[in-house]
Amino acid sequence: MNIVILDWATVTLGDISPDIFNQLGNVKTYDLTPPELASERIGNAEAVLCNKTPITRGVLDKCPNLKYIGLFATGYNNIDINAATEKGITVCNAGSYSTNAVAQMVFAHILAHYNKVSVYDNDVKNDKWISSPIFSYFPYPITELSGKTLAIVGFGSIGKAVAKIGRAFDMNVVITSRTKPADCEYQYVSIDEAFELADIITFHCPLTEQTKNLVCLDKLKKMKKTAILINTARGGIVVEEDLAYALNNDIIAGAGLDVLETEPMTLDTPLRNAKNCIITPHVAWAAQETRNRLVEIVTDNLKSFIKGNIKNKVN
Repeated sequence: MNIVILDWATVTLGDISPDIFNQLGNVKTYDLTPPELASERIGNAEAVLCNKTPITRGVLDKCPNLKYIGLFATGYNNIDINAATEKGITVCNAGSYSTNAVAQMVFAHILAHYNKVSVYDNDVKNDKWISSPIFSYFPYPITELSGKTLAIVGFGSIGKAVAKIGRAFDMNVVITSRTKPADCEYQYVSIDEAFELADIITFHCPLTEQTKNLVCLDKLKKMKKTAILINTARGGIVVEEDLAYALNNDIIAGAGLDVLETEPMTLDTPLRNAKNCIITPHVAWAAQETRNRLVEIVTDNLKSFIKGNIKNKVN
């Protein structure tokens, strides 16, 4: 089998080798692939592995031998799923590989807002503590998580992990999802109730026609002025102009984002200088343990496809 990896640099900083795929066929690896070169680089290969490189209908039309697309990701909105299905091409993702890492990042953002660690560290390094008249320097409010309402939108593996951590912090956990889970131990609410009840609302849903632009000004105005919003899912869930307006006008108290609609971030993104907005560069998934697990899952998916026992098929 001829295998092409289109964007290996999105998976590794040189700390993971692609050699594991050599056991499965003849492998050609590219660090990154511009969209206009995707079909040329796939060529006559039977399998392609990628993370974010767009695989459009036009690309698939030019790659008649392609039988398999493997994703170094859970999301697959960069693949034209309808076209792949029409052409009999199997598409497999790597679900659940990043559950613990993303849940950890959610609380890193939450604690950054509530505990102000970086703010206090900056003041200490600028001699504010040295000049303090009392032993404890605390001009910025710190707030306990205990008793706060954590609203979780989407209740897959990551949503469940976030709920478990929230429970450990003695938070009041409520959830909302496309379908109500059976025998759920947490209070199930509507999406509007989630915005209204939340001290913290966090998103763990895929980007679909139903969730695109879900976070808009109308929804943000339902939130408490003291509430914060966390998004580690997909940037397109948020109307960025509306969130920036809500932050800059004290409609909500803060936001923690690991994803934006356009990535890498552009100079003109409305959230770049928004008030009380912490942005990390889509790294929630990037712990080395997580990336090792990802490569193992992608390898196993392709191996299973070759053996006729398909795993993690999304189409």
